[in-house]
Amino acid sequence: MATLPIADAAFLPLDEQEIQQLQDQLDQVPEPLLPLDVSAVDGFLCGLLLQPHDIDASRWLPCITDVEARELPAGFEPGTLHALAMRRHEQLRRAIAARQWFDPWVFELEGHASPSECLLPWVAGFAAAMERFPKLMQGDDAQLLEPLALIYMHFDAQDLEDADALQQMIDTLEPPSDLGEAVQDIVRSVMLLADVTRPLVPAARRQAQRPARPRPRRR
Repeated sequence: MATLPIADAAFLPLDEQEIQQLQDQLDQVPEPLLPLDVSAVDGFLCGLLLQPHDIDASRWLPCITDVEARELPAGFEPGTLHALAMRRHEQLRRAIAARQWFDPWVFELEGHASPSECLLPWVAGFAAAMERFPKLMQGDDAQLLEPLALIYMHFDAQDLEDADALQQMIDTLEPPSDLGEAVQDIVRSVMLLADVTRPLVPAARRQAQRPARPRPRRR
């Protein structure tokens, strides 16, 4: 088997054991800090990477261990946690930059959970990134509205009472029939948002393998 270059090996996708390791590290963050869970981390990183400009890790890493970005207490060593988050950040960055499919960290819940219930942690993480780094949401490009609606439709309508245009778009969409369809909508929406905030240069556009544009399911 060929040996991967160190630069590439450092950013291999996290396997299930490493994802669980990241969750275990997040669970150890002491109160009163409020860390994200791994699904919310994934949504947060996607929201971060869709901003019009790069954001330094020193600004977003504290948000992983506390939604309010409060400092970690003395004695808590976040090295492994940060390294795992940085690996996922780089994997997502490469996928979005190349418009290539990625598997979101969305997990099927026990019982009869709806697609929206399964997606809610991911969407909450995405929304946390939008709140902390609002440049994307401040854009007035009409092409942002539909993919944002496909993401935010998984929130309760009461949580969007100050976003009339977004809610109006959501009201025209048919909810996904199952979790697989919902996940596809999420990934495609990320790529559509990237087309607006992170447009490809012509050479990269020819090489991109972006998933097909989702066909909104109108009510």
